[in-house]
Amino acid sequence: QVRLVEFGGGSVQAGGSLRLSCAASGYTRDKNHMGWFRQAPGKEREGVAVISTGGLGTDYADSAKGRFTISLHNTDNTVYLQMNDLKPEDTGMYYCAAGAWFSLESSKFNYWGQGTQVTVSS
Repeated sequence: QVRLVEFGGGSVQAGGSLRLSCAASGYTRDKNHMGWFRQAPGKEREGVAVISTGGLGTDYADSAKGRFTISLHNTDNTVYLQMNDLKPEDTGMYYCAAGAWFSLESSKFNYWGQGTQVTVSS
């Protein structure tokens, strides 16, 4: 059973930074890719960044490019999302996910964490 636990959310002012962590257990790394998604109140869940466990690299939503960095620490199965130059529109619940597809579409992911809240004030 795959288990994902997120850490690192919080409240920051615009222009600030946060690093989110996702501790993953119970999954087969070579059969799962890891992604970060977010959902703002009243909006659909959207893909922010995805990282391949099979050498396909990374992909980002246009809104995240140049500001966010996703990385995978293989020794302890932890996925990070470094978020810099945060904007109020980045506010939302951030979820870590694992799935067999290298994609930014939430429907492609089977396993989800409980989420961590990020709030950016102007």
